[in-house]
Amino acid sequence: MDNRFNTIAGWTLGAGIVFLGAWLVTGEMFHEARPNPMGYPIAGVSQENEKGGEEEQPIAHYLQTADVARGQNQFGRCQTCHTIDQGAAALQGPNLWGRMGARIASVPGYNYSEALRGKASESWTWDNMSAWIHSPRDYAPGTRMGYAGMSNPQDRADLLLFLNSKGGSLQVPPPPAGAAGSDGADAPGENAARAADAPAAGDRGSPQPTPSVPTPGKSGGEAAPNAGRGEQPRPSGH
Repeated sequence: MDNRFNTIAGWTLGAGIVFLGAWLVTGEMFHEARPNPMGYPIAGVSQENEKGGEEEQPIAHYLQTADVARGQNQFGRCQTCHTIDQGAAALQGPNLWGRMGARIASVPGYNYSEALRGKASESWTWDNMSAWIHSPRDYAPGTRMGYAGMSNPQDRADLLLFLNSKGGSLQVPPPPAGAAGSDGADAPGENAARAADAPAAGDRGSPQPTPSVPTPGKSGGEAAPNAGRGEQPRPSGH
């Protein structure tokens, strides 16, 4: 009786070992993890680390349709740590009046982190400020600024244009060559700062009278007010 029981137990244990081994082997052979990168492209399938949508363009592309009013709304995220009116006192971060176009880490009396002081030879250009707002920790590793960043490039462009309207000295750049949508035509909602730089339609030349039908020349138009110009402060200079 004991021998029969031992035989049954042995066969059961052996079967379990065989089953476990087969399960481990097949798991290694047919695991469900998707290779990264993919071996070949599949239409309609993106990589796991890819963001949906089109590739981000240079910030100059988004500045063509940036809006000061929208940028002022975006600045609401910054008001806990920053003031922006001329002469206002610093809070946790420096006052941002006149930062666009100014040297980095140059607000008098503000104690900047070593990370930003190391960039003091550079200026707050459109690209630098966009990179800073996108990810302060990536732009200046070691910064004390705790803001996580603004990933949407159009939101950043709106904010930059608003900052530039507050004492900034930068001109809105032209559309980048080859960028999507940069076909030379003005996009709807283009900021007032660019509109002020361009001559009005009537200033581009008056039609000349023809010999048969004299036509009076058109008078020049008036450019849109420069609502979006002005300077802007940079976001936290921590």
